[in-house]
Amino acid sequence: MKRAVALTALLSLAVLSAPAASATASPAGRKADLGRQTLPANDGWAAEGTGTTGGAAAPASNTYTVSTRAQLAAALAAPAPKIIYVKGTIDTDRTCADYATGGYTLEAYLAAYDPAVWGRDTEPSGPLEDARAASAARQTANIKLKVGSDTTIVGLGKDARIRGVNLHIDKADNVIVRNVDFEDTADCFPQWDPTDGDEGNWNSLYDNISVTGSTHVWVDHNTFTDGDNPDSNQPLYFGRPYQVHDGQLDITNGSNHVTASWNRFADHDKTMLIGSTNNPATDTGKLKVTVHHNHFDNTLQRLPRVRFGQVHVYNNYYEIPDASTFVYALGVGVQSQIFAENNFFRLSRAVAPANLLYNWGGTSLTARGNVLRVGGPVTPLDLVAAYNAAHDPDLGTDAGWTPTLHTAIEPAPAVRESVSRHAGSGKIG
Repeated sequence: MKRAVALTALLSLAVLSAPAASATASPAGRKADLGRQTLPANDGWAAEGTGTTGGAAAPASNTYTVSTRAQLAAALAAPAPKIIYVKGTIDTDRTCADYATGGYTLEAYLAAYDPAVWGRDTEPSGPLEDARAASAARQTANIKLKVGSDTTIVGLGKDARIRGVNLHIDKADNVIVRNVDFEDTADCFPQWDPTDGDEGNWNSLYDNISVTGSTHVWVDHNTFTDGDNPDSNQPLYFGRPYQVHDGQLDITNGSNHVTASWNRFADHDKTMLIGSTNNPATDTGKLKVTVHHNHFDNTLQRLPRVRFGQVHVYNNYYEIPDASTFVYALGVGVQSQIFAENNFFRLSRAVAPANLLYNWGGTSLTARGNVLRVGGPVTPLDLVAAYNAAHDPDLGTDAGWTPTLHTAIEPAPAVRESVSRHAGSGKIG
């Protein structure tokens, strides 16, 4: 039986290995092969040293066109360097009910850990929490797919989509992800923590893309949304939002030399976390990330939130329409060194510019050339002065470094048009 299974897997992989006819190198006048493209020189921190080439050097035998979760998993497990072309929509092949085990149901979980029954001083424990954790482990085994070194993942055409999958770039070097619509990586089994904050919180587990302990990563021209399952549509349990999504692109655990460019992040809460703990042992001298020409559209916080890293945030378009849900844009965390340059902030009249920054234990931030539009004309915006006028203690104005690895920096007033037109999946190739 084991030999038959192995043979089936090899045959499936052999089929996947056929070069993608629509994505091979093309003569002049045809579309370029996105799988063979590499990060341009000086394009942010991912260009440091040898730069980021992903799987561009892959032989034809290491190129795969995938349209199912099983095909994607098989291609990711294949030898590197490799190019994986995503065609159409890849979805998970199971439902939340398929993962549930140990007698877990949401109704039973709510009854067991209702603060009126359980209290608010300790995290849940016991049979139903064990059942929740076991159910979550079954989901993790199916939806979290590891991405190894020297890999390019690129969408074909304008409709490539990965839904309900957590791509985990873990302890890898030299990875490119481009032109894919990432949608609704929802946690079926959020954990209730009554000790999280003053009122407790529901915490979910999965990101669309998680970058952990990895180097030289380029995430470019993708779209990230919750699809038709936004957290805003979830109910309240124990008086707190039942949140089923975590980050859209999180860069943590000592990752380094990452460029996130020309992506669209939309209608989401916790968007981009750079550095997950205040422990300097893992992250000091790392988490060097460039965030440029991204569209943050009705995203509520972590745009990004930063610890430790030298993070260049330039030429991004922030569209913030709702003051009732917005939390902050740039999170200034412990030993963070954010250099925010020539960004365009379009706010509703109810959103206070003073709340664009949030101090998570940092001391300073360099901000220059940023602009603001609130209904009327575009005006200059001094991010630090606006924050300091309304909050104590003051933030300093010098992050202690000046970026040198970057593309041409546009004048901030031009950013809204260029990013609106060109950011997101389906805009290249």
